[in-house]
Amino acid sequence: MTILTQKFQTKHNTAPFSQIKTDDFKPAFEEAIAMARKEIDDIIASTDAPTFENTIEALDYSGETLDRLSHIFFNLNSAETNDEIQRIAQEVSPLLTAFSNDISLNEELFARVKSVYDQKDTLQLTTEQSTLLDKKYKGFARNGALLPEDKKAKLREIDTELAKLKLTFGENVLAETNDYQLHITDEADLKGLPEGTIEAAANLAKSEGKDGWIFTLDHPSYIPFVTYADNRALRRDITIAAGAKGFRNNANDNQEIVKKIAKLRFDRARLLGYDSHAHFVLEERMAQNPDKVKAFLNDLLEKAKPAAMKEFTELTAFAKALDGLEHLEKWDGGYYSEKLKQKLFDFDDEQLKPYFKLENVQQGAFTVANKLFGLTFMEVFDIDKYHEDVQTFEVLDFQGELVAIFYSDFFPRKGKRNGAWMTSFKPQFMKNGTNERPHVSIVCNFTKPTETKPSLLTFQEVTTLFHEFGHALHGMLANTTYPSLSGTSVYWDFVELPSQVMENWCYEPEALALFAKHYQTGEVIPQHFIEKIKASASFQEGIATMRQLSFGLLDMAYHAADPSNITDVKAFEKAAFESTKLYPDVAENCMSTAFSHIFQGGYSSGYYSYKWAEVLDADAFEFFKEKGIFNTEVAARFKENVLSKGGTELPMELYVKFRGQEPKPDALLRRAGLM
Repeated sequence: MTILTQKFQTKHNTAPFSQIKTDDFKPAFEEAIAMARKEIDDIIASTDAPTFENTIEALDYSGETLDRLSHIFFNLNSAETNDEIQRIAQEVSPLLTAFSNDISLNEELFARVKSVYDQKDTLQLTTEQSTLLDKKYKGFARNGALLPEDKKAKLREIDTELAKLKLTFGENVLAETNDYQLHITDEADLKGLPEGTIEAAANLAKSEGKDGWIFTLDHPSYIPFVTYADNRALRRDITIAAGAKGFRNNANDNQEIVKKIAKLRFDRARLLGYDSHAHFVLEERMAQNPDKVKAFLNDLLEKAKPAAMKEFTELTAFAKALDGLEHLEKWDGGYYSEKLKQKLFDFDDEQLKPYFKLENVQQGAFTVANKLFGLTFMEVFDIDKYHEDVQTFEVLDFQGELVAIFYSDFFPRKGKRNGAWMTSFKPQFMKNGTNERPHVSIVCNFTKPTETKPSLLTFQEVTTLFHEFGHALHGMLANTTYPSLSGTSVYWDFVELPSQVMENWCYEPEALALFAKHYQTGEVIPQHFIEKIKASASFQEGIATMRQLSFGLLDMAYHAADPSNITDVKAFEKAAFESTKLYPDVAENCMSTAFSHIFQGGYSSGYYSYKWAEVLDADAFEFFKEKGIFNTEVAARFKENVLSKGGTELPMELYVKFRGQEPKPDALLRRAGLM
């Protein structure tokens, strides 16, 4: 047995990162798959009649070692990858896909599951058990168990190819991100940029043995550059580079991969008897079908578009008055929006950043969680980590009992993909009388500390940290019996509720007073700044809403119909964006080829869920505001009915138990200033 396939001899059974060699992974996967296969064989070989316990429950607990190994490996492939890890990912993905198909297409196993499912009305199951039984049966039926042999073989073929294509898509995006540098040697080209951004760029150049300043496509470098750099030509260069990822007709080009993924998903859905990939996916979502999603997106579009057009006209007029600019281009949007925001509200992100030292913001999230849910975060130094930037915490309840292990990883580096996400190294579940507690991680890309300054966050980065921390709370406070129903294992259009609702505390004076303190003086953020944060919260909300809706509509365009006729990815994308278009098109750019959410991650036919969950989160937070943002009774209801329940019940039923009613969109429209 390798170190990765036995119970870890570590504190709280945490992943032994420092003891793992990259070469260990491939043999560990082969061994873990063999172990999981034996567990499945034992279920099938049982001579006892199929029961909930010996079939459904046994199936859910099977493959525990393989699941842990997969979490560790694929999390490293996102946050700390290298050529060797990427090579192993390409080798093991087909093995995992084949094993997954071996389970879902196994007739003897399905016969046992179906036998239990057919008796479900007489079994007196708990709500959670009923949900698990339903999920297991549908898992087989929706993944080919009812197909004839020739179609099962075709399904295996499709799944294997899809797994490889998704990996390659992500590798290409990372390679494209790492491939670009804007190297500046003339100090005049830095005009307008914040001091901290300039210092970080100088440090990067120095680390590479170069003079001057280096800017990259990593968000902490890219976003300040396009927001503040006065040099329009350079803003254009870096904007075009960011928008051209996977669209340069080079070795990392993703155009054919996009078409292949969309087509294979469609073929798979048709094989299973669905009209499209979106029909297949949405059957297991709150939204239920593509028509409902499109109606939801278009309804919001109708409400947001007049506001967006008005905002864009104002922004264009402002840029013309300020600099004589006739037409706004994409590389002008962030720059003039920031200038207009400064004019309207008399402040900018640079004035706020000294109050948002990363350590204070993280501690602020911990304090909010303490006041709401009684959690305490204790940093510990005897838990292994995969990179020196990672921090590790024991999360305790008010009785001092362990709730979870929490990892935070905040700075960009070469082996880490862009963006921010929450993940886990070990899920929560109950087995043999033990409540196994989860190991949860959040990963972001914030500006690194420099020799003269700590990591200071923009307000948007503050909300990003709170957002991912909301997902983390969903994972940490999980309290279900079965691993497949635990934590964030919920309908995809419900999973963003805990994350998005947490962002609301960033706007509340009572919460900001806990952590928004000047990193040099310790002064709490002045009230007039808080008022400006709140006043500017809905600044250009119409434009922001249009942007989100454009991504949701593009996702639906790829996945709610037959994509066979897509010959030109760029032309297809332009058509999908037509109703949400504000800026002139950039010929060199294509969003689809780097749209990792839908072509690499799990958001295909699900990007709408961000806006869907905003309706839920605005409605939920209004309940908190009615009773007090730290009201422990409301927090207890939210914890009991949403955060701890995972996917054990239908999301709307859980929401109604928390809120007392179904959500209304009015709260979102009020908050966004669109009513």
